[in-house]
Amino acid sequence: MSQFSHLTKKGELHMVDVSEKLDTERVAVAKAEVIFPEEIYPQIISQEIPKGDFLACAKVAGILAAKKTPELIPLCHPLPITKIDIEFKFIPEKFAIEVTGKVKTVAKTGVEMEALIATSIAALTIYDMCKSLHKGIKITDIRLIYKSGGKSGEFILEEKV
Repeated sequence: MSQFSHLTKKGELHMVDVSEKLDTERVAVAKAEVIFPEEIYPQIISQEIPKGDFLACAKVAGILAAKKTPELIPLCHPLPITKIDIEFKFIPEKFAIEVTGKVKTVAKTGVEMEALIATSIAALTIYDMCKSLHKGIKITDIRLIYKSGGKSGEFILEEKV
């Protein structure tokens, strides 16, 4: 069994030393779905909810969250993020909004956690902004769908946006 990268030979937790790695362009894309009860979905699509522009608020929250990832995930390295994008797609047949977070950097380590955090917080913000309409809103399928850069190269689970 190979040793876990975040454990010393003595089994103690530590932050991985990435100083010997080369800076490469790194991209990560994550997705999530916010699923609404059918009876409130018309209000969601029309974006007429009591708290206002929930998608703009969710976009800003996702961007801010990506920048704070090392404060939330203890062993993540602070990274010079060069781009963060949060996109929303209505999926009427599922009464859902698909949230996609894309993060880019040129660094020694990847931005997978930043993309996952951005997507998760954007989805949570949608929930917060819409919960007064119904408490039965669900957040599902938070996942990494794409990453590139570094020695492990490209990983494609789903087609990226």
